[in-house]
Amino acid sequence: MTAETAKKPAPEADENRVVNESGIEIKTLYTAKDVVESGGVDASLPGKPPFTRGIHGEMYRKRPWTMRQYTGFANAADTNERFHYLIRNGQTGLNVAFDLATQCGYDSDAPEALGEVGRVGMAVDTLKDFEIAFDGIDLDKITVSLTINGSAAILIAMYLAMAEKRGYDTKSLRGTAQNDILKEFIGRGTWIYPVDASMKLVADTIEYCAHNAPKYSPVSVCGYHIRESGASPAEEMAYAFCIAKAYMDDVLKRGLDVDEFAGRLSFNFNIFGNLFEQVAKFRAARRLWGKIVLEEYGATNPKSGWMRMIAGGGGFGLTIQQPENNIMRGAYYALVAALSGAQTMALCCYDEAYTIPTPKAQKLSLRTMQLLIEEIGLTDTVDPLGGSYYIETLTNQMEQKMIDIMAQVDREGGIVKSVSEGRIQSHVSQQAYEHQRDIQSGAFPKVGVNRYVDEDDGEEQHDVELHPYDEAGAQAQVDALHKVKAERDEAAVQAALAKLREDAQADRNVMPALMEAVKAYATVGEMSDTMVEVFGRYQEPIRF
Repeated sequence: MTAETAKKPAPEADENRVVNESGIEIKTLYTAKDVVESGGVDASLPGKPPFTRGIHGEMYRKRPWTMRQYTGFANAADTNERFHYLIRNGQTGLNVAFDLATQCGYDSDAPEALGEVGRVGMAVDTLKDFEIAFDGIDLDKITVSLTINGSAAILIAMYLAMAEKRGYDTKSLRGTAQNDILKEFIGRGTWIYPVDASMKLVADTIEYCAHNAPKYSPVSVCGYHIRESGASPAEEMAYAFCIAKAYMDDVLKRGLDVDEFAGRLSFNFNIFGNLFEQVAKFRAARRLWGKIVLEEYGATNPKSGWMRMIAGGGGFGLTIQQPENNIMRGAYYALVAALSGAQTMALCCYDEAYTIPTPKAQKLSLRTMQLLIEEIGLTDTVDPLGGSYYIETLTNQMEQKMIDIMAQVDREGGIVKSVSEGRIQSHVSQQAYEHQRDIQSGAFPKVGVNRYVDEDDGEEQHDVELHPYDEAGAQAQVDALHKVKAERDEAAVQAALAKLREDAQADRNVMPALMEAVKAYATVGEMSDTMVEVFGRYQEPIRF
């Protein structure tokens, strides 16, 4: 990939020159002429295509953003306790963190899971864990986001089955699963199956939900982790849109109409860095996505072109040094999300550079979002920065950057091919290396790291409460798994797994079979291993 890597120029080149992370040079002064030359002002109103100013006409005047905190602990009971704590303090949505074993399709008693269960995120082995985790939570009032990818089809089935068992109608059930496997190959690494099989599973979930849970969002395309891995802000959006188009193309091949599912796709984006670049990024991306869906794909329902997004502070922007500075960083990240028209905020906590957030840290982030609503005036009017010479010019320039990057991906064979061959991974990894080098050299300023550094910062003696490894919690999870396996109907489990294997081999949609396996209390590992028998495991390409 050859998209321009954003770096601050060496002082000897031009001390007054400013270039943002997306590679756009920033002028000292902007006028109406700059807006005109860059493409003009989008004259459409909020709620009208192409949605530059927001996907809803009244935006936050009608309803403020949903507030979520990313949360998950060793077992379902502890996670449920934190869920209720956050809801009592005013949180309006849940964002579930799963442990690494669950994300990679292993049961808690698997050798591969040793040392991971009880460390970070909630362990899920069977439907029983979901029943405990969401006990006492009204799923009609509190929507749930599942941050899961490699094993997403399994956990979506668990969530739907849990809701059915509690008497909810899945036709009206709302919620979201991240379920963006392509960005896992780029950024995080919680893959299980090869790329083509992984793409098939994403399409299976979209198709199944379109027919059986039409208000549920089975995919949240996640530029967030691509940005965390080293991509520029413009690349974050462009790669996410390439990925979203790849999923849409797969589903369209199955005979669905674009309006049957496009409106339930959502996005998860990152916020850190320059405030104005971030705001322009989202305004530009919202407009570009509206054009892609309504003009390129021919959707007739305007809602199909909504770029519905969750946005919050990126952990990559936080620092171990002077961690209290992260409180201020988080406040600015929340401000960006509000100025940008995010539907949901998932604000990072100041201690996340160290540990799982404490209740105190999570409450502080929650109060930050609430302050913007109640005191600071961020819900008073729609798109408050609209019309600014700088913002409008930068919005136009960011959109063109995204278009150029997407065109380049297409010239190189498309996003699936580029990911399969490791080209995008190599590109963003190189940028991450260069960014870290610039922080160390001081070319990229970071307060508390290479600017205004205290003498004792290197001693790492900061007042941050660490979350210890919960060995007892891990053993309790394993014991609970064994209890479920001892009490379930083993014949029903084996029959369900056989049906899952048969459907995977026949290239049928595996979601109905997963639903039956989940209801029989088959484990995540058993279902994942069954599909590995058919699809195989992904082997990461090595590029030099």
